Amino acid sequence: RSNSNNSNLDQKYDLLQVTLVDCPGHASLIRTIIGGAQIIDMVLLVVDATKGMQTQTAECLVIAEMTTRNLIVVLNKIDMFPENEREERVQLAEKKIRMAL
Repeated sequence: RSNSNNSNLDQKYDLLQVTLVDCPGHASLIRTIIGGAQIIDMVLLVVDATKGMQTQTAECLVIAEMTTRNLIVVLNKIDMFPENEREERVQLAEKKIRMAL
């Protein structure tokens, strides 16, 4: 690439700010989210597929609904399911999350 293309690309990314927040406890989650609610543009919710919906998962969904219309839910740890059950268990986890939305 030429230097001018890199410069344009750099300028676009100067406007992008990404902040990832990991809040394992309920009180920590609520405090952190309320403190940053005005700058939330999108929520990326990572759900442990082996545990499914938990109290803090539901809390995150409620907060996401209040702060943004942009939500991505990622199922993590699907490799922990036995291979012969994986597809069915992932579909079940996905269904439960969709029902919560």
